Amino acid sequence: MRKVHLLPNLLTLANSFCGLLAICKAIDAQQATDLGRFYANLEASCWLIFAGMIFDAVDGKVARMVGGSSAFGAQLDSFSDMLTFGVAPGILAKILIEHEGPLYDITVNPRLTFVAAMVFTVMAILRLARFNLENDPDPEAHRAFKGLPSPAAAGAVTATMLMYLSLRHPDLEKSDGILTPLGGLLGYFPDLRMSEQLVWFLPVIGVMLPILGLLMVSRIRNVHMTSYLTERGQFVTLVGVVVAAVALWLFPTPALFCVFNGYVLYGLLRLVFGRKQPKERAA
Repeated sequence: MRKVHLLPNLLTLANSFCGLLAICKAIDAQQATDLGRFYANLEASCWLIFAGMIFDAVDGKVARMVGGSSAFGAQLDSFSDMLTFGVAPGILAKILIEHEGPLYDITVNPRLTFVAAMVFTVMAILRLARFNLENDPDPEAHRAFKGLPSPAAAGAVTATMLMYLSLRHPDLEKSDGILTPLGGLLGYFPDLRMSEQLVWFLPVIGVMLPILGLLMVSRIRNVHMTSYLTERGQFVTLVGVVVAAVALWLFPTPALFCVFNGYVLYGLLRLVFGRKQPKERAA
């Protein structure tokens, strides 16, 4: 292996490291003896999945910059994505649902949560395998994805879990001991953490797993956000990056929740409304 391949492959391995550490943190959460520790560990697991997305986003670009793109790197990237965006989110969701259900006096069937997590993970594996076989090096082929990208699917379910954790345990919304804007807002609703309405997050997360899994292996075309933004020109891209950075700094959890779930909904709306063409009149 040439030395120039070292950096992009290390970034790819950092992605898999985040996925593995997220799973370990989730196991630690399951073994926690108090609720605060459980929520803190599970929140760390969720953020590690998003950290893996950062490494996944830059490894390919770094490989192209240094001329280190290779078939080995492509396969390594898929294996890392499988771990971080396929296996880890399913495990986190299963642990969260089974832990929180009894707190609302709800009986959770472990077999159902396993099936939901299994469908999500297996569909992610199938999607990545299909991507490797159909991957076209032509830049025009990367303007859109066939099926929901695995990082987007993982981001949607993980951001939903983060939103639940923040509402259920507002003490998590602190940065350097200072409440985030969301934490400050939740301070005006002290009874929200005990609200029975939060229980609806659990079945929603459980249903999201198989639905997102099926969307990953579907043929629904989803836009490539990086290509979509860069095609609008450097100025528009710069404005978008600044707005996104400010939103993530002020309201990280709601921003991620809206961005990833909005991306999923946008793909579905394009399917419903984007393909309707006016009928040609008969001669």
